This record gives sequence, structure tokens and C-alpha cells, in this order.
Amino acid sequence: MRTGFLTLTITCFLLAFCVVILGAYVRLSDAGLGCPDWPGCYGRMVVTEELQAAATQQEYQSRPFNRDKAVKEMAHRYAAGALGMLVLLLALLSWRRGHGDRVPCSILLCLVALQALLGMWTVTELLKPLIVVAHLLGGMMILGLLYWIILRNTPRNSPGPGVAPGVDKLALAGLVVLAAQMFSGGWTSANYAALACPEFPACRDGSWWPDTDFREGFTVWRDGRLDYEGGILDAPARTAIHLAHRVGAALTFLVLLYVALRAFGRGGRVLRLHAAILLCLLCLQASLGIANVMLRLPLPVAVAHNSVAALLMLSLLTLYRYARVEQAKLLFHGFRE
Repeated sequence: MRTGFLTLTITCFLLAFCVVILGAYVRLSDAGLGCPDWPGCYGRMVVTEELQAAATQQEYQSRPFNRDKAVKEMAHRYAAGALGMLVLLLALLSWRRGHGDRVPCSILLCLVALQALLGMWTVTELLKPLIVVAHLLGGMMILGLLYWIILRNTPRNSPGPGVAPGVDKLALAGLVVLAAQMFSGGWTSANYAALACPEFPACRDGSWWPDTDFREGFTVWRDGRLDYEGGILDAPARTAIHLAHRVGAALTFLVLLYVALRAFGRGGRVLRLHAAILLCLLCLQASLGIANVMLRLPLPVAVAHNSVAALLMLSLLTLYRYARVEQAKLLFHGFRE
């Protein structure tokens, strides 16, 4: 029973990671409105040759048919739908057997249902930035919760001798900072501000801080039915968003660097290994962020930037888990003595 549950959870996790990467690919290749309706595509559930004719109907004339974008969008929907069915099965399995993971599995199922609604609203609200960002963070939460369930059901191998006072709290703090930076990254992408500063380390025309409009750039909700594809903000507003993301990236780098160094210096063998992995991912993410600017946002690099952000989250969750294990061992030995 436990082996089957763990296998199903790992399957859901791997599929969720693919869905996150595919979602980033769809968003960054401007295919988010490749299908202007939901859950189908121009009234059909499969992208076929006949879809071109359906797309010319009066109700769809405002959104020209693009087969490449439609295929990308529907592939993402199929993968997300498959994930939803597997998560439902996972929740049913935990409820039926009185499983100890009933609560996280129930939360997971609710998150998947909310994520489906956010996916629908992303299309019907024409890529409204706040909904796009919520959809991104929802996917990350689902991925993180699945990974946490895996960690809970994986045998606790001895992490080796060592002390890690406060590393678990530092890892949680790092997760909060990383989540804020993920929001910033999603906001930058949803408002098409990734290239508002085409230079590095300066922003534009040799200036480190050109004209900005933070009030306009961080207006989170706008009334009216606006089409956000391509962005609606002017240059100062996009520049403000981009610079905020750069500042946030620097702060996030410093915080996670501190977490990794503290864990490496105060933990046991396994904890040091996970701290080293976190450090490598952190350096890779910084390099990808700089490459996005210098190379003018090539799609593979931009998707990799999203993917490594997810890996950073998973690394911090692992660090938190093993820090707690080390502290529990330390308390146990202290009690025995």
C-alpha cells in the first residue's frame, strides 16, 4: 500500500514538473491565447485540420488562428488534465485507506481545482497579469506539496552526525523570499517587462536607473476587459517592474547564499550535500537571469530560468526536511544521555 502510494505520488510529481515547464514554455512563446476559449480550442477538443474553418467563425474573428500556438496550448491543457486525474486518484487512495497524508492530499486536490479555474480565467480574462501570476504560483505550490508528500513517505536515512540549529527556520525564510521573487518574476513576464532593461549591469543607455513609474507598474488590478497579450504598459512602468525584479534577485541571492553557507557549515554530511546543491542551483539561476538579458530572452534560457526556480524551491524543502531530521536526532540523543 505504502509503496503504491509513493509510486503514484512520484508519478504525479514528475508530471507536475513537466506541466510547470510546459506552462512556462507556453507563456514565454506567447501561446497563452493560442486557444481563445476554454476548455476546448475554437470550439473543438483536438487541434485538427478542420479547426482552421472553425476559427473563422464570427465569434473568433478577433483572434486569428495559429496552429503552432494552438497545439502548444492544448498540449499544456491535456497534461494538466492528466495531472488532475492522477491527483484525484491519489486523494481517493489516501481517504480510502485512512492514510496519514489525507490532509495534504486533500489540500492538493483543492489546489488542483483552483488551478483549473485559474487556467480558465487566464484565457477568459485575456492574460490579466494578476491571474497569470496566480496560475504560475499555483503550479509551484502543487509541485512543492507533491514533493513534500514524497519526503514524508521516504525512509529517514540517517543524515549523519552534526548539528543544524536554526537551519530549518532559515530554509523556511528562504522559501518565503523565493516565493516573493517568483511573484516578481511572474509579474515581469506577465507584463512583458523582461527586456525593459536590455543591458547588464546597467539598465538602458548606460543608465542604472532610468525613468520609472512604480505606481503604474504595480497596479495589480485594472477594471475593464483589456487584452494584455503583448503588454499594455509604457516603458517607464515596465522599467520599474524590471528593476524591482533585479533588486529582488540580488536580495534573494544573498539570502539563499546565507542559508546554504549556514547549512554547509553547521550540518552533517547529508545536509552539507543538499546545501552544496542549493549553492550550485543558485549560481546557475543567477547566470540564467543575466543570460536572459544579454541574449535578449532566448526561449530555452527563459524556460530554464523558470525550471531552476522550481528546483530551488525543491532544494529548500529538502534542506528544511533534513535539518529537522538532524535536530530530532540531536534531541533524541540528548534525552537518552
